[in-house]
Amino acid sequence: MQRQLVRVGMVGTLVGFGIVSLAYGQVADQVRSRQKISLMESVLESAVANGADNLLREVRTVLPPDALMLTGAPQARGFRLEGYGLFFDVEVPAFRRTMAWTLRTMVDEHGLAASSAVTQLKSYIATVSDPRMRAQLDLALRRLELQVGPVAPQGQSSGQVGRAQTVGATQSAPVAAAIDPAIIDDPNGAYTHEVSAAIIDAMIENSGPLPLADGEFLTVAARDNVRPDRLVPGDTSNITSIVFRINGSDLSAYRAGRITLEQARAKVEVTEF
Repeated sequence: MQRQLVRVGMVGTLVGFGIVSLAYGQVADQVRSRQKISLMESVLESAVANGADNLLREVRTVLPPDALMLTGAPQARGFRLEGYGLFFDVEVPAFRRTMAWTLRTMVDEHGLAASSAVTQLKSYIATVSDPRMRAQLDLALRRLELQVGPVAPQGQSSGQVGRAQTVGATQSAPVAAAIDPAIIDDPNGAYTHEVSAAIIDAMIENSGPLPLADGEFLTVAARDNVRPDRLVPGDTSNITSIVFRINGSDLSAYRAGRITLEQARAKVEVTEF
């Protein structure tokens, strides 16, 4: 009887140790999973910051160095959804609406729009074969140059254009070349494009350590960190979010070299609402 009790006790002890070991293993797995998700949060925050920097480097040529262009810093939070995969909520600092107006104003003050028009007009005149039309365009070009000064041709420094050129006009040509006209026309659209591209590349190139199986999804929902102002009628802040989603099997195919980075980018589903 005593031996049976000892055996029962030993079995109970072993079962207890097994349960404790199993529970410890589950906790350890959860901790490692959380650490990998936290790492991806940092990666996504850095990706948003890098995308913003790509735009800001260009507009800094005409904006004051101390101009506050963005509404804060990016923040990311990741979660595991059983049966679905991984979901990351990313708050993206918004490009201040006043900065779009300031950028256009500074561009006009630097004469960049006029300088760009002069360059385009010169290129068009070179293709005109009608002498009468060409003479009219040359006259229009000279009138425009009176406003901004002669524009240096490509490959020639602005200082070589002539002594009659003013200092302001001399400096406008290289600055104009540094800014994409699309940014001037729609700085918010250019900002969204840069940040979106950075998020997609981060999802593809940095998802290897994530606990994501084939058939599960890696999803990133990006939205502005600006909340609507209820005191301002018609405020449209934070009404748009962009959701990026890719299947774990596509990420595995990229890591295994079965598809290229460009092909993996095409696999990312992008939904805007």
